[in-house]
Amino acid sequence: MTVVILLADGARPDTLCAAIKSGRLPALARLKAEGALHRVTSCFPSVTGPAYTPFLMGRFPGPIGLPGLRWYDRERTTCSFPDYTRSYVGPQVNYVDRDLDPNAPTIFEICDTSMASLTPVGRGLRNRNRIGRLSPRTAFRAAKTHFSGDVAAWLDVDRDVADMVVKHIRRERPEFTFAAMVGVDKTSHSVGQPSELTNEALRIVDETAARIRADAEADGRWDDMHLWVTSDHGHSPVTEHEDLAGIVADWGYRTVAHPWIYKIRPEVAVMVSGNAMAQIYVDLSARERAYWPNISSRYHQLVELLLERESVDLMLLPMPNGATVRSARGDAEVTLHDGRMSYLRTSGDPLGIGQDIRATCPDAAYDLTMTTDYPDSLSQIATIATAARSGEIILSAKRGWDYRAKYEPIPHVSSHGALHAEHMLVPLLTSRRYSGTPRRTTDVMPSALEALGRAIPAGLDGVSFI
Repeated sequence: MTVVILLADGARPDTLCAAIKSGRLPALARLKAEGALHRVTSCFPSVTGPAYTPFLMGRFPGPIGLPGLRWYDRERTTCSFPDYTRSYVGPQVNYVDRDLDPNAPTIFEICDTSMASLTPVGRGLRNRNRIGRLSPRTAFRAAKTHFSGDVAAWLDVDRDVADMVVKHIRRERPEFTFAAMVGVDKTSHSVGQPSELTNEALRIVDETAARIRADAEADGRWDDMHLWVTSDHGHSPVTEHEDLAGIVADWGYRTVAHPWIYKIRPEVAVMVSGNAMAQIYVDLSARERAYWPNISSRYHQLVELLLERESVDLMLLPMPNGATVRSARGDAEVTLHDGRMSYLRTSGDPLGIGQDIRATCPDAAYDLTMTTDYPDSLSQIATIATAARSGEIILSAKRGWDYRAKYEPIPHVSSHGALHAEHMLVPLLTSRRYSGTPRRTTDVMPSALEALGRAIPAGLDGVSFI
C-alpha cells in the first residue's frame, strides 16, 4: 500500500467544490465520484507551517512546540540572544524540525520510505527525498517571486515542484508522499479566493493527481494507492490592516516584533501569525509564564486597550487549564479537565454556541460548535492556551482585518490564521470511501498509518477514519 497526500495550501472547501462542479478539475471530480469529499477542521493558528503538523504528526502544533508562525522564547532555552524570538518567515524556517517536541514522531520517522515537497516539517526525511530543498533553481525562483510580488510566478514554482513529485513517485515509489503546493495560498493573498488565478493553481493540483494516477494505473499500483487532496487553512477577504505592534508601542510599551526584533529592555513581544492572529507576550524579563489574571496590572491595562480595538474579534487570556474568552459579545470560560471540555458563559456568548457546555468529550464539543462561526473552537482554544510557548494574550482578528500593516511584499486582500470558519474549515478529498468520518486534519496522519499497516503512536490528537 502507498499513501499520497496532495496539499493545496490555502484552499477552502467551497472553492474546491465549486471548481470541481464547474468541470475545471476532471481528475479530482473522478476521485470525488469514487471516494468522498469531506469538510474537516484545521488548527489554531490556521497558518502554513504550524498547520502542517496535524497531517505529518497527528497533533495540534501548540503543545509540540509551534504556537505560531512567530513566537517568543520566554524560557530562553531554544531561541538565541539578543532577541529570543522565532520567525519561520525566512531562514529560521530551517529550525522547525529542531523546535518540535522530539518525543512526538513524524510520519516520516515511522515509514520506511517517504517523500515530501515544500514542507517545513521534515524530520525523518532524507535530503534527497525533500523536494524544494534540492533545486537551486526552484529556491531562487521562490525567493524572487516572493519579494518581487509576482504572484502568477508562484504557479510556475508549483509546476516545477509538481513535475519533480510525479517523477519521484514514478521512479522511487515511496510508501508515503506529502506534496504541498502553495499557489492557491499565494494567489489568494494577492487577488482573493475564488479567482482565475486560484482556479489555475487548483488546475495544477488536478493535473498532478491525474499524472500520479495514470502512472499508478499503467503499472498496476492504483488499487494499492490511497490518494488524498486537502488543505491546511482557508482564506477570507481583508480590507483593513492593523499595525498591531506599532499600536502597542504607541501606548508606551517597549515592543519587540518582526522584522525589528532588537530592543533595549523590551516589555512586550507581538508575534503575528497568518496575519489574522497574534500572540502577545508581556513582562519579558520574567522567565516563567504568568496566567490570567495573575499578570502585572500594567498589562491589565493593555488587555483593556486591546479589547477596545475594532480589529479584535476574540481575545484569549490563557489559564492553566484553559482560557478566559473575551469579545465585544461578552465573556466566557473554556476549560479542560481530564479530557473533558466546558464552556461557561459569564456574560454574553463570545463563541456564539447558544448554551453552556459542561464536561463533554472533544467529539461532542466538536459537533456542538461545527455550525457556529468558530468550528471546533473549544478544543482549539484549550490547546493553544495551555501550550507552554504561547503568550499571555492571544488575539483572533475580526473579519476584514489582519494585524500586519507593513512588510508584506505582496499586498494582502485575503488572509487567514484566525478561528473563523472560513479559515478553519478545509477540504479532504479521498479516493476511496471509508467506514469512519474524518473530523480534523489531525485524523489524516493516523489514517495514513492505518492504510499502510503501520502502528499508530500513542498520544495523538487525531484518530483514524479508516
